[in-house]
Amino acid sequence: MKKWFFALLLLNTFAATAQEKTFTLYRKHSVMLPMRDGVKLFTVIMSPVGLDRPVPILITRTPYGADLPLAEDSTWDLTQVPYYGNMAKEGYIFVYQDIRGKYKSEGNMEIHQPLIHALEAGKVDESTDTWDAVDWLVKNVPNNNGKAGIFGISYPGWLALVGSVDPHPALKAASEQACMGDLFLGDDFHHNGAFRLSYGMEYTYEVEYDKTTDSDFPFPQFDLYNWYLQLGSLKNVNEKYFHNKVPTWNNFVQHPNYDAFWQKNSPLNYVKYPQIPQLHVGGYYDQEDINGPQIMYNHMEQKDSFNRNFLVLGPWNHGQWGKGKADSLGKIAFGSHTGTWFQDLQKKWFDYWLKGKGDGKFNEAYCFQTGSNQWKTYDTWPPKKAVTKKLYAAPNNKASFNAPAAATGYSSYTSDPAHPVPYRALPIEATYGPGSRWKPWQVEDQRFVTTRPDVLNFTMDSLVKDLTVTGPITAHLFASTSGTDADWVVKLIDVYPDFDPDNKLMSGYQLPVAMEVIRGRFHKSFEKPEALVPNQPTAFTIDLHNINHTFKKGHRIMIQVQSTWFPVIDRNPQKFVPNIFEAKETDFIKAEQRVYFNNKFATYIELPVMQD
Repeated sequence: MKKWFFALLLLNTFAATAQEKTFTLYRKHSVMLPMRDGVKLFTVIMSPVGLDRPVPILITRTPYGADLPLAEDSTWDLTQVPYYGNMAKEGYIFVYQDIRGKYKSEGNMEIHQPLIHALEAGKVDESTDTWDAVDWLVKNVPNNNGKAGIFGISYPGWLALVGSVDPHPALKAASEQACMGDLFLGDDFHHNGAFRLSYGMEYTYEVEYDKTTDSDFPFPQFDLYNWYLQLGSLKNVNEKYFHNKVPTWNNFVQHPNYDAFWQKNSPLNYVKYPQIPQLHVGGYYDQEDINGPQIMYNHMEQKDSFNRNFLVLGPWNHGQWGKGKADSLGKIAFGSHTGTWFQDLQKKWFDYWLKGKGDGKFNEAYCFQTGSNQWKTYDTWPPKKAVTKKLYAAPNNKASFNAPAAATGYSSYTSDPAHPVPYRALPIEATYGPGSRWKPWQVEDQRFVTTRPDVLNFTMDSLVKDLTVTGPITAHLFASTSGTDADWVVKLIDVYPDFDPDNKLMSGYQLPVAMEVIRGRFHKSFEKPEALVPNQPTAFTIDLHNINHTFKKGHRIMIQVQSTWFPVIDRNPQKFVPNIFEAKETDFIKAEQRVYFNNKFATYIELPVMQD
């Protein structure tokens, strides 16, 4: 949910020299476009200079500022924009619009509001605003062919998703990319009920503190690990800094459980099926919205009777496919320009639905396979060829595909909220601040925590042949705590050989293929949390999302477990309190955590293994 897209536009050179291609220069025209309730939305229209035939309209709606750094009626070479420059060359009309309540648009804005127009007559929402925008554009913009598409990354991706609900007849295709999904279960602000502190605090301040711009929280220091630790209880955020002026933060405080508020706000509730062709795009290493594209594809696929629902999953962080070549992330190389590959697919997608070019034969799923570094296509997702195998935690810090035979067995550690495990190596910079390493953190070498006494590692022997895991993976954790609440973080890690002949600098690297957290109080129900029984082995099921990864011969697979992940996840007091946002400092206690591996309580990860 970040403004990278328009920041990217700002960084491009203002090349205004005509080239010999069909279209190069685009002319800017701005309007205040009226909605049905009288509110006007600031809209920028970029039309090809010298347009000699009708072309489609492509819309991006955003809370991050739609205006371009160009004088009115001036021109710009849009073919230089990596995200869609290849489409600009052949002629599209590009439209950027500020959503209501942000930047130059009128009205009021609150993050991620549900669709209500179908339930309450006369109400407006992002779907009706999209309908009104398309209606005005196709009737008033010269030389359009009567067809429109909508696309975007992050928050604009969610706007593309909801804009395709009850669509205008001229809206023919959509692509939601890095779309936020359910904000309590798996994206942005919570993961399985565990609150995403640093991101949730910094992002809500950025978007809602001042509606006319984006605001950076005024941190007094660069490394924020200790700042967040000294912040103490979450109740101090409003008492010391926000003073109840940030609406979404107030919602966090007032709705600590998966109540009607969060359920109503979930697109699982108000997006039923693909009413127009939908291309879902997501990254395996998306540090912000890893879940949205995956769950919305699966959700909409259940009612896709017209074959309108398609999926792309790549080796990307948040929106990386739109920023250029995308040939690596952090120290992990992909072996090809995956961003360029996607941009070609995106062009093919919109060219077919909006221009009638091509044969329209799209694969159901395009999923990059990490490890082997190759694109794969599938007729169904997940693929039916996968066979589930269970990777078990075992004694002596081992992992094995053999079920445990012993009647007893566990490993333990002490979890101390006063000394939480950092989610990445220090320093922890402001999420979007100077020098921030937020973007690649989900592929960071995990050796910085492996030796901590409050982290457990279970590692199997070196693989004698390649092992490819494709599809959704699920962790089944049997654990107990001496407290009455606990967080559990489970990671699936690809451990490189101790001496890697292909790249010596990657020797021993611990690549987190998948990681996720669950707040223990929600192990039975996200709606009705309950205290854990001290020292009682309890089953926790954790969705580790979809992957497509080849563990190479000579590598090892590791299961890693810990109870803090700070400050991306707030500290669980480890003492059950009704609302962690109102916890007192005295509620935070140490606890002994046990992870079990025996024939009664077996901890394992389900892996969908592809057959040769």
